[in-house]
Amino acid sequence: MKILKIAFNGGALTKRKGIEKAPESIEKGLKEFYLNENGISPGFSFENVNIDNYNNEESHNIIEKKASEESGKNKFVLALGGDHSITYSCFKGFAVDKENPGLIIFDAHPDCENNFFPPTHEDFVKVLVRKKIIKPENIILIGLRNWHSKEKEFMEREKIKRFTMKQLFSDGLQESMDYIMELARQFSELYVSIDIDVIDPGFAPGTGYPEPGGLSVREIIYSIQRLKLLKNFRMADIVEVNPDKDNNRMTSKIAAKIIMELYNKNE
Repeated sequence: MKILKIAFNGGALTKRKGIEKAPESIEKGLKEFYLNENGISPGFSFENVNIDNYNNEESHNIIEKKASEESGKNKFVLALGGDHSITYSCFKGFAVDKENPGLIIFDAHPDCENNFFPPTHEDFVKVLVRKKIIKPENIILIGLRNWHSKEKEFMEREKIKRFTMKQLFSDGLQESMDYIMELARQFSELYVSIDIDVIDPGFAPGTGYPEPGGLSVREIIYSIQRLKLLKNFRMADIVEVNPDKDNNRMTSKIAAKIIMELYNKNE
């Protein structure tokens, strides 16, 4: 599996300090695992993407170019952030010349509050839609539990599909994932973004905006194990891990565990 280490914190606004340490911390966590739950010892190839945390526009251009190159050469690519704004440039690079790409985002927040450019971690979804990089109906948000009224209006107006935590537990996670899998099969290629704050902070405290009432570690692993069965699943990212806010490196270890379960022996 090709892993791009993107130590970018330029889109994190007031919560930027510490996020840039996540790729190294997560890589260290990977070394503490032997086999994944399918009994496979994954192989990883790491590459640092050299960005400038004080030049957001240039950094996004670099990330976009790298994501485009690597997704064109590899069957599957993982980007390790960094703050969630990297999904904008990673997906933009990934989507080049693709017929009908889709984006699934695991997140406590919908990230469509403002319309800044370059985008921040609070508005990259809105910018992807406004810049026509993705059709709004090809976005699926999972795990929402805190959002602004402006975001609610935007999601409803653009008809963005969303599965709140309340819905997931009302309908059942297995049933919800059955439906999500059905939706995802309609995309020509699939990109999955995992904001670590989708997980309840009781499990994963090392993030900038912890929100109570999230997924358990087993629930996110179950969801990832389902999605990786999709043949069109080509790229993913894991973002918003902040080692400075972590407890016993547990959040970094959870991110590493997710990577282990993302690995597919057929890559």
